[in-house]
Amino acid sequence: MSADEQILVIPESFIDSIGTIDGFQRDVDRFLDPILQSDQLTFGRRGDMETDPSFKQLIPYVVLQWNDDNDNVHVFTYTRGGGSGEARLHAKRSIGIGGHISAEDAQGDGNPYLIGMQRELDEEVEIDSAYQDVREGLLYDPSNDVGKVHLGIVHRFVLQSPSVKSREDDLAEGGFVPLDELRNQFERLETWSQLTLTALYG
Repeated sequence: MSADEQILVIPESFIDSIGTIDGFQRDVDRFLDPILQSDQLTFGRRGDMETDPSFKQLIPYVVLQWNDDNDNVHVFTYTRGGGSGEARLHAKRSIGIGGHISAEDAQGDGNPYLIGMQRELDEEVEIDSAYQDVREGLLYDPSNDVGKVHLGIVHRFVLQSPSVKSREDDLAEGGFVPLDELRNQFERLETWSQLTLTALYG
C-alpha cells in the first residue's frame, strides 16, 4: 500500500457529535448509519491520515467463526507478518481481517464500504464456505498511535465449515483455533483483537 493511497475517513468531530466510543461499542447502528450517510465522509491521503487523529479511518474488521459438531466455537486467527499491512502491528496475533476503504471502491454504483470490505477479504483470505454476516460493534482505542487514527467496524462471519485459507504472507500461521486456546493467547493479541474477543466471547 502506498502513502499516496486515498482512504475513507470521517472527522473525529462528527463522531463526537453522535456520542463517545471508548473500546468496544455494541450500539453499532447508532454510530455507523449516520457515518455512512454523512456528507462529511471523504477520502484522504493515507500518509497524512496515519498521523492525523482529527480524522478516523474506517476499517472493516471481520471475525471468522466456525462451530464444530459439538457446537464448540473456533475462531480464525493469524500472526501479522512483515508484508504490506500496518507495520506497527507486526508480529501480533489477530482475529480480525480487513483494511482500509479505498477511493477505488467508490468508483462504481455500489456501496463503497461493502465493496471495500469484500475486496479486502478477497485479497487476504479464500473463504470456501457459506456464512452469515452479523455486524457486532465498533472499535476505538486511543491508547496507542495506531488506535488513535482508526475506527473499526466489527463483523462476525459465522461459517458453515472451516474452509478458509490465507492468501497473503502478511497473514502467517492462519487457521481456526478453539476458543479456549485463543483465550490462552490473549496477551499476544493486538489490542483490537483483545477488545473484540472479550466483547464477543467473554
